[in-house]
Amino acid sequence: MPTLLPIDTLLIAASAWLAIGLLGLLAPRNSRFIATTLFPLGALVGMLVGFIALFSLGGSPQTAVLAIGLPDLPFHLRLDNLSAVFAMLVGFVAVGISIYAAGYFRQDEGTAPGLLCFEYHVFLASMLLVLLADDAYAFMVAWESMALSSFFLVTTNHQHAEIRRAGFLYLLIAHVGAIAILLSFGVMTANSGDFTFAGMRAQQLSPFWASVAFLLALAGFGAKAGLVPLHVWLPEAHPAAPSPVSALMSGVMLKTAIYGLLRVSFDLLHTTLWWWGVVALAVGLVTALFGVLYATVQSDMKRLLAYSSIENIGLLAVGTGLALIFHSYRMESLAALALTAVFYHCLAHAGFKSLLFLCTGSVLHATKERSLGKLGGLIHRMPWVAWLALVGVIASAGLPPLSGFVSEWLLLQSFLFSPGLPHSWLNMVVPVAAAVVALVAALAGFAMVKFHGIIFLGQMRDPSLKDAHDAGSWEKAGLVWLALLTLLLGILPSAVILRIDAATRQLLGQGLAERIGEQGWWMLAPISPERASYEPMLFLATIAASVLLGRWLVRRLYHGRMRRTTAWDCGYYFQGPRAQDTAEGFSQPIRRIFEPMFRMERHFPSARDSKPYYTVKVEDHFWHWLYLPTARLLGWVSDLITHIQGGRIAVYLTYSFFTLILLLLVARP
Repeated sequence: MPTLLPIDTLLIAASAWLAIGLLGLLAPRNSRFIATTLFPLGALVGMLVGFIALFSLGGSPQTAVLAIGLPDLPFHLRLDNLSAVFAMLVGFVAVGISIYAAGYFRQDEGTAPGLLCFEYHVFLASMLLVLLADDAYAFMVAWESMALSSFFLVTTNHQHAEIRRAGFLYLLIAHVGAIAILLSFGVMTANSGDFTFAGMRAQQLSPFWASVAFLLALAGFGAKAGLVPLHVWLPEAHPAAPSPVSALMSGVMLKTAIYGLLRVSFDLLHTTLWWWGVVALAVGLVTALFGVLYATVQSDMKRLLAYSSIENIGLLAVGTGLALIFHSYRMESLAALALTAVFYHCLAHAGFKSLLFLCTGSVLHATKERSLGKLGGLIHRMPWVAWLALVGVIASAGLPPLSGFVSEWLLLQSFLFSPGLPHSWLNMVVPVAAAVVALVAALAGFAMVKFHGIIFLGQMRDPSLKDAHDAGSWEKAGLVWLALLTLLLGILPSAVILRIDAATRQLLGQGLAERIGEQGWWMLAPISPERASYEPMLFLATIAASVLLGRWLVRRLYHGRMRRTTAWDCGYYFQGPRAQDTAEGFSQPIRRIFEPMFRMERHFPSARDSKPYYTVKVEDHFWHWLYLPTARLLGWVSDLITHIQGGRIAVYLTYSFFTLILLLLVARP
């Protein structure tokens, strides 16, 4: 009996996801069957995908050919260490989101439950096939399937015009990116007619054509990832989509774009030029700073998380650019450190951002509100969601001992350990870039404090919030799973790096495993313990001991007596919810300091208002600088073409006559 290879198991898992989706179509209105049976089955398949990918790390590449494409153009598939890292991400994160979705989706929420189940599992299967594709044809088919299924998921509540607009915007930019990716693959085939990735690896492109392929790939995958200025779909689509879909798109789908960029830059292209890294580094810094600044000033909780995702994608582009710079100068140990930071941040962001989006879904279901200005004090009604959201907030803020700290710490180590580069200009740019990354990390902490404090702490700003309820059992299970992933990635970084180091070695020929393994699982020292080290278990033990000691001292000093009284009000008698800091007031210092970055419309209350409110609307400059002028230009061209093609046969005959005269004049000897 032949042995079942990991790639065969992953193909079976992708087929199982498709089969689960088809079962949903057989019972499109049976929400109970879909919620209690199909989505949990999808979670089990995700668990299988995660563990198969995890245990295949470090093994030799495996290939397969599926004769399901066009004649003489089958699907070539390949599982190697790079695709295994991202398949592990897809599988394990899909477990938590699918379990949560079993309790989240309701009847009468736009798309029928069965159709939504089909779209959801096609989305999962297509993302897995993107990671396994080993030729341009299979990759683009899977990529477009991913885009179309996610478009239908975004427009689940398609009765609303703004949701339809958000979906069409997403689809438009997704297809612009797909065209750029297809052109990049076309350049890498070098007119050989061989569209397999093996054939692209065998090509020896000139620096010019290699640069064209890289820039096209950066634009194409950047459109899907949300790099500035191709980011505008992300803050529109995430609020429009159901929260499990937002979690899947932000936590998982954006990472497929990072996977594609790494595949092209380090695997398919043999040439690596230093300025590629500078371009990726610059775009990443702009994206990260732009995303975190706009996250701090949002008053919609899902838009805040969407801009936070743009910030994290920017950090991933920064790490990729830094790895390209080091790799171009054959500084492979530092390139390995930067690339490890990229892999780790992909895993970390997938966990904590999915957790945060799902928490907003629970808040939205319990309160019917997305606006931060109408929330507050929900920790008293939703303690499970509040405390689990705090795990995601701490990780997203980059604080120990959770996963976000490890990945950002590794990225900063990549900057700080960089010795003198051969290029003097780079020696000046790298420290400045490190300072920008530190600023982004600080502002991310500010945004997360705002997110958690405004939603869960203080008093309830609306009387209707007293009817809010905590998450259901399915939702709690999904949130706990993602919180555990975030915690484990934070306290076991050495064990994780020892597994994902196989992907780093595949792309660079060198990794961190030897240095990491010398120190043991409890210490993370990417270069040497003398230069920098991090012991997550020590941090966790210190925090736990401090909390327990504090509780013991309070009980000891007060002899078990406890008094409750109102907080000191500084002599101000009014302590209602309107005395609390609003979302706009919380972010006012950021708006003032970085005012040129924002396009703002303010509404000031008048003296005649019985309930005066100050509101401020923050808009994206890129809409007015780039997208609206482009839309007007395309509209003018469309009107011109419509005028030329008036539908009158006499006009068309006149065009043909003058065309013939022009051709005769040109062809005359």
